[in-house]
Amino acid sequence: MSTLLQKEIKINRIVTTNIEQAKALDDPARIRILQILYHKQFSAEQIVEELHKTGYNKATTTIRHHLYVLKRAGLVEIVKMEEVRGAVMKFYGTSIKLLGYDIPPNFDSDYSKTITEASITMQKMIKNIVQNNMLKLKKKNTEKRTGTEQNYDQYLLMEIVNRALTKVLENHDSNLLHKK
Repeated sequence: MSTLLQKEIKINRIVTTNIEQAKALDDPARIRILQILYHKQFSAEQIVEELHKTGYNKATTTIRHHLYVLKRAGLVEIVKMEEVRGAVMKFYGTSIKLLGYDIPPNFDSDYSKTITEASITMQKMIKNIVQNNMLKLKKKNTEKRTGTEQNYDQYLLMEIVNRALTKVLENHDSNLLHKK
């Protein structure tokens, strides 16, 4: 038997999610709902209207089901409730920003120097985060971890860095990314 193709796969990005979130994101309408709710709050009926504008023709009951799935996965939450004609109207919002774009084919070569420089800077930053949070991380890792739980400390670190970067980008995005 001869080998026709062999390629070394190097990990170049980490996606943090859980099973419920992955299942919830396995539907284009749910992804669109998350995009609609970014920095906004809408009722199910308003979400239906927004979806119609983008070509998604879904019934309100279907959207309520999608909202239930997204809520159960922790991707949306009820942010307001109002009494309307004797009934309770729920408004939904999200605390996540979903970015989903195709990376250009030459991304690695075009940005390799920047990635290397950022890696060096981030390694120092992450070392500091780990040192300052060692007790918390050790406490979380006291029980033996096996299988999928063996990388839990990396998951926590990624969540810390992700949320910190999100805070920077959300609070200062126009100043950082659009400097002239």
